[in-house]
Amino acid sequence: MRWLSRIFSGSGVPKASLGLTPELERRIRESFDESATDEEHFPVTIDPRIYHVQLILNYFGDLSGRRVLDLGCGKGRFARVLAERHPASKLISGVDISTAMLAFVRPPLAACAATMTALPLADAAFDCVYATESLEHAVDIEKAVAEMCRVLKPGGRLVIIDKNAEHWGKLKTPEWERWFHRAELEKLVARHCRTVSSQFISYWEDVEPDGMFLAWLAEK
Repeated sequence: MRWLSRIFSGSGVPKASLGLTPELERRIRESFDESATDEEHFPVTIDPRIYHVQLILNYFGDLSGRRVLDLGCGKGRFARVLAERHPASKLISGVDISTAMLAFVRPPLAACAATMTALPLADAAFDCVYATESLEHAVDIEKAVAEMCRVLKPGGRLVIIDKNAEHWGKLKTPEWERWFHRAELEKLVARHCRTVSSQFISYWEDVEPDGMFLAWLAEK
């Protein structure tokens, strides 16, 4: 976690790095369990026209016979769109720390309660892995990235969508949340993947990005 202190120093993000202790893990889980009742901010569905969704669909391509993993899936709203668009996919699974959130994840989706830093999944089990605004809650970012890449097959594709550290302070955040600098997360993912790129994105394809959101695209 020392690299986080170097990245966020002077960026407005707290310099002290938190470790994912059992107590902090419990508080994060309870926070999201409570948020599961908030349909306004944590909805079950998502408009498939939103560019975050379209980016994932376009980058992954045809999912026929493929296994896909949604890390930090919440109520499964992204995974549900993928399953509807690709009924011939072999498996679409969602992992989340909150069992209350996972109560909304129903077949044909598979659900698994776990942290992003300790996935109870086999090596190279998935063809595609994505994390949308969930890595920011993983606390041990280095370990979470290593885990998502561990379960990805060689040649598999990874998408991370999260917030830009340059915009830190614009939103209220819990003490464990972390945002990311573009180049530093590229370097971290590059430890495990042979190609990595990133781009600024907006919620809508025809709206110019304001720099708040970044997407990192990688191939193992």
